[in-house]
Amino acid sequence: MNTFKLKIIGSNKTFFNGECASLTLPIADGGQMGFLAHHENTVAPLDSGEMIIKTADNEIIEAFVSGGFIEFFDNAAYVVCISVETPEEIDLKRAEEARTRAEEALRQKHSIYEYYQSKNDLARAMERLKIKNRHEI
Repeated sequence: MNTFKLKIIGSNKTFFNGECASLTLPIADGGQMGFLAHHENTVAPLDSGEMIIKTADNEIIEAFVSGGFIEFFDNAAYVVCISVETPEEIDLKRAEEARTRAEEALRQKHSIYEYYQSKNDLARAMERLKIKNRHEI
């Protein structure tokens, strides 16, 4: 199996450092970008959303990632992001409160900047809840 080196660094921890078979990330243009071994050199900004890692041992790791960028160069990927959380690390109550705050902020009359910030906050909260709820037992 072809693999590549992957290092993921969040603002407060190194999330992953090892060999990887594939990586899928939310890219800031609104889509997803997938990476396999020997991908062309790329630098791309990240959006908030689900990240999926398939390790060299065929283990699947799912996580929520928020902001940052990916650099893929010379068969190695480096992800630097604001936050990265596994489903187990996502606090359900806190995520629901964030969603409620963002929904309320959207109902208020604000500047265009505040409107887009509230939309971004709501999208982030909804993604965190989606990932958390999918892994609830």
